[in-house]
Amino acid sequence: MKLRETILKEHSKAQTEKIVKWVGDDQRRFDELFGLFLTDESRVVQRAAWPLSYCVIGHPALINKHWGKLLKNLEKPGLHDAVKRNTVRLLQDIDIPEKYHGGLMNTCFNYISSPVEKPAIKAFSLTILENLSARYPDIKQELKAVIEERWEYETPAFRSRAKKILRRMETKKIN
Repeated sequence: MKLRETILKEHSKAQTEKIVKWVGDDQRRFDELFGLFLTDESRVVQRAAWPLSYCVIGHPALINKHWGKLLKNLEKPGLHDAVKRNTVRLLQDIDIPEKYHGGLMNTCFNYISSPVEKPAIKAFSLTILENLSARYPDIKQELKAVIEERWEYETPAFRSRAKKILRRMETKKIN
């Protein structure tokens, strides 16, 4: 497969699934996809983000040698929403190395506090923060405060995810 050409050919769920299947658990193929994800070609980057997220969700070990670059990429100013969304999507359900926790928490808090971030980015960021709060209980109060502060300005997607998180925090008596 000529990966770059395949990515540019079509942007669809079917095309994403085709790429994910082609990559499978092959580190070399994943590295090629990751390289395209980090290029300066915005269209290629945006289209590589979707299959990249599903590759990592299916085979988390593929990202191990790319952690630093993946998380550094989230800090880029003007990053396209597709890149942010797919990056935080893949971070929801995998173990993140401890050395990246602080920076990732800051990024996620910035996302959920922002009046302009897209709902999916905020929802995934809420989940990441909830996951990290198990290890860093001190952030629970800040998470609760930001949710309450943003509540009336947010979308139903944010409120739904936030409500579930607050309920779990209350159930666990984590106030």
